[in-house]
Amino acid sequence: MTRSVPNSASPWRCAAPLCIALLLGALSGGIAGCSNNDEQDAIATDSGEQQIYQQAQRYLDARNYDLSIRALQALESRFPFGRYAEQAQLELIYAHYGAFEPEAAIEAADRFIRLHPQHPRVDYAYYMKGLATATSNQDFLSRLSPTDSTKRDISYAQEAFAEFAQLVSRYPDSPYAPDAQARMVALRNILARHEIHVANYYFRRGAYLAAANRGRYVVENFQRTPAVADGLAVMAQGYLILGMDELAQEAIDTLVLNFPDHPALNEDGEFDTVYTQDGLQNSLINKMTFGLFDPPKPPQFDSRKR
Repeated sequence: MTRSVPNSASPWRCAAPLCIALLLGALSGGIAGCSNNDEQDAIATDSGEQQIYQQAQRYLDARNYDLSIRALQALESRFPFGRYAEQAQLELIYAHYGAFEPEAAIEAADRFIRLHPQHPRVDYAYYMKGLATATSNQDFLSRLSPTDSTKRDISYAQEAFAEFAQLVSRYPDSPYAPDAQARMVALRNILARHEIHVANYYFRRGAYLAAANRGRYVVENFQRTPAVADGLAVMAQGYLILGMDELAQEAIDTLVLNFPDHPALNEDGEFDTVYTQDGLQNSLINKMTFGLFDPPKPPQFDSRKR
């Protein structure tokens, strides 16, 4: 009996697998690869369609993604018009994703969407394409250790957001739509936070207007994200240094009104900074050594709770 493509009620294959489980799967896949050559030869030579498909399912259940990929590819190659062909193409998307092969998963999803645009489970292909795109910037080790993805290249986040948005737009009633929407919120937060990191970089380079513009971009384009508070603080600081007091005060008033607990505000609700239109303040040591020692520290904003 053909197993249906997993949906939101089937957590073992719908959501992204746990890193530890994938690590164990990868290790077991490597061991199995050494001990199952004869079995693979049997699949490639004299196994029937149902037998190959059932074997692929056993590999998937065991998270042995390398062997499941081989079995599914053999199935499609030998029985391209068989009863399991379309199902195998869907399973192959997930197998590549589980094997830390996001590019191959994206390619498999694109192929399925192109060949079967009216398939009742094509929404799953869109969903898996979004998942694979969202993890395309991660290598094997980065999935196991915490890293701040907002400080890295975030082009993947933009692409993944677009993929999930396409799923939600085309198939709003899909069982994968709620998870896709949740992931879009997270991706949007990443995009907004990245802009704050860029603004902090501009502060370090002394490009105060560029920093203020980045803060304004966050406030205008990423409403309802946690980064908006820092965006207002960036605007206030940038405008203060540039001597644009009216714009700075507008940003400060908005910050006080909406985010009174922001660390850039003191107990009296005033913007707590030593940086003014006179620029960064140089210490006596810095002045005496002509800027060689104790350079002024540029303002940096990241109010996230660690």
